[in-house]
Amino acid sequence: MGRTGRHPSGTPPVREDRGPVRYGPPAPWPGLPVLPELAGVLASAAGRAAPEPPGGSAALREAACGYWERRGLRTGPGRVAAAPGTAPLLLALIAAHGGDVLLPRPCPASWLPQARLLGRPAYQVPTPAECGGVPDPYALLETVRRVRAEGGRPRLLLLSAADNPTATVAPPELVREACEAAVDQGLHIVSDETWRDTLHRPHETVLVSPAEMCPDDVTVLSGLHGALTPAAWPVAVARFPDTARAATRHARTLDVLTALDATVAGPVAAAAAHALREPAAVTEHARRSAALHGRLAAAAHQAVLGWGALARPPQAGRHLYADLGPLRATLAARSVTDSLELEEYLSARLGTPTPGGHRFGDELGALRVRLGTGALLGTDPAGQTAALTAADPLELPPVAAALNILRAALDTPR
Repeated sequence: MGRTGRHPSGTPPVREDRGPVRYGPPAPWPGLPVLPELAGVLASAAGRAAPEPPGGSAALREAACGYWERRGLRTGPGRVAAAPGTAPLLLALIAAHGGDVLLPRPCPASWLPQARLLGRPAYQVPTPAECGGVPDPYALLETVRRVRAEGGRPRLLLLSAADNPTATVAPPELVREACEAAVDQGLHIVSDETWRDTLHRPHETVLVSPAEMCPDDVTVLSGLHGALTPAAWPVAVARFPDTARAATRHARTLDVLTALDATVAGPVAAAAAHALREPAAVTEHARRSAALHGRLAAAAHQAVLGWGALARPPQAGRHLYADLGPLRATLAARSVTDSLELEEYLSARLGTPTPGGHRFGDELGALRVRLGTGALLGTDPAGQTAALTAADPLELPPVAAALNILRAALDTPR
């Protein structure tokens, strides 16, 4: 819990975790042990004494190139930059671009604070009914028009076809329309594809990178914690377009990473490069993990609907975004009237952090929360590993117990 403090005048203590950035939610936790093969690579590189260069070593960048080429995005190591996590890399990317920033509502928790940290005006654009992560094209055009009419300079659009926090995947036609609208208005696009390899039903869900549609106008950002490496080993990579303007932005990004001393630790870089090469053990672990969290998310979705709340069916990631607006009267009777209070109420009832929608740029009055699926796996590493291969992980005692707690989260308090 956050610290409290009392104003000298004797006013009630203020909860410092009710909004400050340092108490913001981390990426959804996988709830799974580290893959032994990756742990072995990290351990074997523990003796590395030389630091990684800003932007990553040649080996790490070449491994990233192979990763993208297997997904239809050819690139060269001179157009890649690596950093210790998505947050510092996105900060450097925003800093390398001038002008105002546009982003969808809701969006990942770190996006708005990073734009504000750099002193950049940031404008959120509504998303369509069927998904999050990608702005509605017509709303995007109207927002650009309004910002320019007010003297602003919209230059950069952040989006994510496989989205955190909504756990949805944007249809390819929507991605195309939004990207074409952005490019037509002179915006550069940063596509966060951290969760692209966590599709719950990869043979039924089509995910298309904006870089396939607008290759000269899209920078791709990928945090490896989405599917390939543990969150405790932060590393992210960015792929720049093959243009002169992008080369300048790549150089600026490296300047910012250098100024921040934001370099990947040597042993982590070795493990990340190994993961990016996608050997059989890594890909199988990622596949099983995505399928497991798909089962957990589907069960959590049914529990949320059982409350009488709303939620889009989750399609990717390790989370679910729920709208408890239909339960406003019931919650108000329990002194829950906004997402701050809903976050506190559900976190206490579930025994795990349940960040409110205000963390993701949603309206404070909207009763929305992000529910993580990792917490449903319990804390025992052996049990977590067993869930990866279980015929029905929902029947495992820790998972079944956690789901029962979730289903009863809105029962009348005793």
